[in-house]
Amino acid sequence: MRTCENGLSPVPQRLERLPGMYLFKAIGLKLASAFLFTVMSVLVRDLGQRAPVGEVVFFRGLFAIIPVLAIYAWRGEIWDAIATRSPFGQLLRGLISATGMYANFGALARIPIADVTAIGFASPLITVALAALILKERVRIYRWSAVVVGFGGVIVMLLPHLDVGKYAMVATAATTFGSLLALCSAFTNAAAQIQTRRLVKTEKTASIVFYFSVVCAIGGAVTLPFAWYTPTALELVQFVMLGVLGGVGHILLTQSYRYATASVIAPFDYSTMIWALLLGYWFFGEVPGLLVLIGAAIVIASGLFVIWRERQLGLLHREPEDPTTPT
Repeated sequence: MRTCENGLSPVPQRLERLPGMYLFKAIGLKLASAFLFTVMSVLVRDLGQRAPVGEVVFFRGLFAIIPVLAIYAWRGEIWDAIATRSPFGQLLRGLISATGMYANFGALARIPIADVTAIGFASPLITVALAALILKERVRIYRWSAVVVGFGGVIVMLLPHLDVGKYAMVATAATTFGSLLALCSAFTNAAAQIQTRRLVKTEKTASIVFYFSVVCAIGGAVTLPFAWYTPTALELVQFVMLGVLGGVGHILLTQSYRYATASVIAPFDYSTMIWALLLGYWFFGEVPGLLVLIGAAIVIASGLFVIWRERQLGLLHREPEDPTTPT
């Protein structure tokens, strides 16, 4: 077993001999984080009906710090969560993510979970484009084609939300605003993922999640003097769960980007639609419209095509970058 140099868990020699295992580990982490974030969305959807968005963001950031500090204190690596070589990079990511969190939570308070999730599917597609333009990752023509088709699916999903004539008659301004917030959240989420990919070259997972949570907590705290809702005991428990689930999910998400490129694992965000449909119906009786389902199917198919094509070319089994050594 080789000794790590950056505070991460040692990589067994058998994984070094089987580099394909890095990919499966990245996918597993991504899928687990997607599920936790969907459960978190259920809590936001419920609490957002009563509490101001800034207060929800504050508790999300505050209690997300708990699992980060607890896990790394148990491992005797608490300094890893505090030390940083890129304070401005951490601040930039935190500001981008906080903006996206405000937009996402505002959308969840106004439109169904499945609709917010479906519109958010634009994020992985944007990530693919940004990975090529900013990170200079090699994105082949087939993946670009999937991005174009996927964006067509996103447009289909947006049609029920952005039909001006329809909303003039039967929908509220809040619903229209919620769909626009969801789209804004998709862009900021993509930008945050790209910044994460940059940070993992020099930063440890603990510090990325820690500073993200700190910036978001501060970003929510500044609104508290102007809008405060006193939670009940049950709601306080929900606030704590909201932060803890978000913190653990964020740790898993950030760790996944150490084992595969952003453009490869981004399509696995689509698994959130399954959970959004189930949990949205179970807790709120929400049933998405036909266009939302059709658009989501197009985007998911685009993502699956990317994975299939890259597997055909053997790119998914190439030697990945060593996630234990910053470059």
